[in-house]
Amino acid sequence: MEFSRSFYSKTSMYAFFVSLFLIFLTWVSTDSFLHFDMALLGYFLSSIIFAIGITIRMCAWLIRPATHQVMKRSFSNLKNRKRKKRNMKAIAKTAFENIVLQKFIFKRGIWRGVQHIMIAWGCIGSFAITFGLTFGWLRFDLIDPSTYQIVMFNIPTMKMAANGFLASLIYNGLNITALMVLLGVVMALIRRNKSQDVKVTQRVEFDLFPLYLLLAVTVSGLVLTVSYAFLNGFLHHYLTLIHQVTVVMLLVYFPFGKLFHFPIRPLATAVPMNYQEELKVDTRECAKCKTTYSSDDQISDVKAILGAQSFDLKLADGTYLSDYCPACRRRIRAMKQMNMEAPIGDPYGPVQTRNGIHLSGFGKKRSEDFYKLPTNKDESNSGRDLT
Repeated sequence: MEFSRSFYSKTSMYAFFVSLFLIFLTWVSTDSFLHFDMALLGYFLSSIIFAIGITIRMCAWLIRPATHQVMKRSFSNLKNRKRKKRNMKAIAKTAFENIVLQKFIFKRGIWRGVQHIMIAWGCIGSFAITFGLTFGWLRFDLIDPSTYQIVMFNIPTMKMAANGFLASLIYNGLNITALMVLLGVVMALIRRNKSQDVKVTQRVEFDLFPLYLLLAVTVSGLVLTVSYAFLNGFLHHYLTLIHQVTVVMLLVYFPFGKLFHFPIRPLATAVPMNYQEELKVDTRECAKCKTTYSSDDQISDVKAILGAQSFDLKLADGTYLSDYCPACRRRIRAMKQMNMEAPIGDPYGPVQTRNGIHLSGFGKKRSEDFYKLPTNKDESNSGRDLT
């Protein structure tokens, strides 16, 4: 009997092994749970639930025909030695521009760019520190009353002064990232409250609820810091419980809401690698007008995706709609709708309709010379001929 039959589905099997792997890493990094911080047990359990949710959601995302085909194409191209240099260049450029600099958001406006980069990098820093401490991958051992040593995966690394600048920076890492997220969330809420265009399309449960969750986590965490740093631990126990509840809610919600785009965004670096190819190297000509319009990989993937979803876009002559450029595609669609699949005369000229009104051509821009109307120059020449 196959081992996978012990599980309800492959997704449940993957989720089980992901959880088991995280627990194993925690066992290794905490020296057989000897250095496990029991104060973080609630965060640990919610992080395991978070990992299970992410695995389930990721599997559901990867089995989609479009995603599955893009991933297949990505692995195929990465194995191609002839494309190695171009692949690495495309991945590095896309990762730097879209992940590090968030340029795709700044193109939509400075305000949106700043708010998004604050939330993105604030969350990245917060998750890195939280998971590092929760799973025991990172801890600080006291060497002497004035010296700490950073231990990563149970391997001692650098030492630092307990009251030094570096130590203070590390201690306040979560506070710094929380302030970044808080700034970004406030900017996002202001934009969603003032922009009339956004108000029309936004949904409370999809667009606003994740912002409220992030706001609750950051505010409760910062208030917790204020309590022990400036108020001698006033209500510290209750504030700790409130913050833990907000974090658990965020982690459980994360895989199944709008925030799920956060872990899959890095996978988008493969798209330019696959489809933004060099002109006349990987591109294909339109089957009708011979204009270069797309890459071979993209056309093949479109056919495969549509075929997997049982969309038959094969034409009478054996070609597919994806074999034509957008202009010819629009013309074919219009001809089908008007039942004029075989027009007489120039196939790119105006379409003769039954009511006598001409429709513009589908392969060129509308202009005077397109309709072969006399221009001012032609009129002047004809005047000279008459004289």
